[in-house]
Amino acid sequence: MSDLPTPKFLDERVAHWAATKPDEEAITYLSRTWTWAQWYDRIRRAAGALSARGIKRGDVVAFLDKNHPACAEVTLAAASLGAATAIINFRLAADEMDYVLNDSGAKVLFVGAELKPGVEAIRDKLPGVGEIIEVKPEGDDEYEAMLAAATPHDRAADVQSDDVCIIMYSSGTTGRPKGVALTQANVIAHTINAFDSWVAEPDDKNLVAMPLFHVGGTSYMQYGLHNGIPSYMTRDVDGVALAGGILAGANRTFLVPAVLAKVLDTGPEAVQLFGGLKTYAYGASPMPLPLLRQALQAWPETEFIQVYGLTEVCGVVTRLMPEDHRSGDEERMVSAGKLIPQAEVRVVDPDTLEDVPAGSQGELWFRTPQLMKGYHNKPDATAEAITADGWFRTGDIGRIDSQGYVFVEDRLKDMIISGGENIYSIEVERVLAEHPAVTEVAVFGVPDEKWGEAVKAVVAVEGEASEADLIAWARERLAAYKCPKTVDFMEALPRNPTGKIMKKDLRKPHWEGHDRATV
Repeated sequence: MSDLPTPKFLDERVAHWAATKPDEEAITYLSRTWTWAQWYDRIRRAAGALSARGIKRGDVVAFLDKNHPACAEVTLAAASLGAATAIINFRLAADEMDYVLNDSGAKVLFVGAELKPGVEAIRDKLPGVGEIIEVKPEGDDEYEAMLAAATPHDRAADVQSDDVCIIMYSSGTTGRPKGVALTQANVIAHTINAFDSWVAEPDDKNLVAMPLFHVGGTSYMQYGLHNGIPSYMTRDVDGVALAGGILAGANRTFLVPAVLAKVLDTGPEAVQLFGGLKTYAYGASPMPLPLLRQALQAWPETEFIQVYGLTEVCGVVTRLMPEDHRSGDEERMVSAGKLIPQAEVRVVDPDTLEDVPAGSQGELWFRTPQLMKGYHNKPDATAEAITADGWFRTGDIGRIDSQGYVFVEDRLKDMIISGGENIYSIEVERVLAEHPAVTEVAVFGVPDEKWGEAVKAVVAVEGEASEADLIAWARERLAAYKCPKTVDFMEALPRNPTGKIMKKDLRKPHWEGHDRATV
């Protein structure tokens, strides 16, 4: 990490690199490369364009596209005005899209050309969006025209470090997404703490491939910006794009385990190419132990780092470092590692709210300067998640061993993690329950060798409805990754004496012989 003073604002380090090494590479994307001076000028012009459109402190703009440097430019530009950028998941269905755009309160929407038709289809449902600006992968678009016409604008005088700069929508336990509001101070603290002990070397190049709507994409990109390391951004997370980045010199990256599995299945040439990575950080879902063993053998020189965290803490709160991966201690290898700097943890009985005895299971609570300001427009949900003295209740069940290693072993919140994406079963249940034939429904995760977990539904119906019918119904109303892969039918779902569906009993047969931490 850089030994420069800790920045107060998100754009400070980019300004520093633009001043101290203006002609060196900052960002490469597809066929375009920008130096630090060029990229900082684009940020200042974006700030000028937003200011000219009336964007000021406390406002929100939105960005909807696959990975594109314009997302980072807009985020830093808006932050310099005290405004936030809602980075929207491009996989959302129309019903989800209009909800999050309206909930965010975005006044300006930047949208990718291939996604614009979907936005136009719901345009009449977005009264608060005053302007839509099209972005294309190769440029020559409305966004570039906006920058060219803009007058550069410096950081506004009223901006504060605790201003919200990013809003990321995470599926909610109420069946609707919640906007996680992260401040400039949160993001900077995460960059310093999560990447503590990473030593930036002269030949480093950051491979930014995770979707920017995911905290693993946006927060990871900050590593390069903070340290003055060039970043190679891919538009998609696929083998060709990743290979292109590595061939261009990228040697540090963060990806989900499912991507690693694909590489190993592709063949010896792909395995050899990925051996050029110095660091392979992974997270967002557990790494199956057999896959981890295979990866460690395939890439003996690569440093593996597992991270555990949540969007609400900007991403990372614990890390399993390279030496732990190579220790031969498989018990340790399935842990989530140890706390990063400035983070505290408690293991709490969720019923009594008292700390459990050392080594016992309980709900994991964290306190850290990375903790979100709250859920956007949801004070009740914020108060439920964050205690009066600043502890975040994760909803994850875990324990801490005598050496301080954190083990995440189950979930209080009924969440499925498939391929690194968080899916709340209640959101899927809400959609399936609307099918006219469905009378009862339960949704949960089952083991999947490729994705860690797959979405499964169990339903009771009256009338005609096949598995294909219900999956198609869900696909019309939800992002594809949230939809059930399989559907089982029962005459009636099991319930306890109070009438609650016994989802644990439905789930149990699928998990027999599996450890949820290592599947």
